[in-house]
Amino acid sequence: LQGPRYVSPAPRGGFVVSEECGDVKVFMSNCKLLCSLSSKYGHQFGNPAGVCVDADGSVLVADEQRRTVHLFPEHGAPICLVSTGLRRPAGMACSSSGHLFVADTVENCVKVFK
Repeated sequence: LQGPRYVSPAPRGGFVVSEECGDVKVFMSNCKLLCSLSSKYGHQFGNPAGVCVDADGSVLVADEQRRTVHLFPEHGAPICLVSTGLRRPAGMACSSSGHLFVADTVENCVKVFK
């Protein structure tokens, strides 16, 4: 890893890690690299920060520089879930009821999205 920042558990015992170098990596339960989101999706991150995994196994990534949250499904193209209203998204969490919690460090609050 190159400057690991945020980490989140993933289904089946794996985990996801954002890196300072501008990538997000997904690991299997045996700690072997499964994929790099930049490589798999051809997506260029500004500065990936918070990561979480939803109930479907899709990876969500907050990008501090671009002020967005993208969803990376197991199959298919990335989807921008949040493109406005964030000033500096950092840590994130997904709830089992479909809510997304995003810490915004500039506004000193946690924003909730459905």
